[in-house]
Amino acid sequence: MKYSRAMTVLSWLLRLIVAVILFQTLFFKFTGAPESVQIFTKLGIEPWGRIASGVAELVALILLLVPSTVTLGALLSLGVISGAIFSHLTKLGIAVVNSDGTSDGGLLFGLALTVFAGSAIILLIHRREIPVIGSLLFG
Repeated sequence: MKYSRAMTVLSWLLRLIVAVILFQTLFFKFTGAPESVQIFTKLGIEPWGRIASGVAELVALILLLVPSTVTLGALLSLGVISGAIFSHLTKLGIAVVNSDGTSDGGLLFGLALTVFAGSAIILLIHRREIPVIGSLLFG
């Protein structure tokens, strides 16, 4: 679909921001960094929840960067990050406290909110492409 230059630039800027945030968390999830293990242990889903969420985030960031699949990527990233936000609000807290007593000061929660807002705006920009998802998935 054709978009104005401003919408195209905004879409790509948001896609890159969301993809970079998702990408930087993958290192911690896939290497089993102590902070990541602690978070998923507290949620009661270590290690499979950590690995599965990492895979979902990797797929979402790839889909976001491919123009023909941007709406799928935005939907997937919204779903994954909604789970993260829910976890912060119900079990982890806004500021995650590490086992050594240090706090992230709400950084992870802020990044999750940024991914959520960015993905929602991407989906809004590409809303005319949403019916195409149904035809791709269901013929």
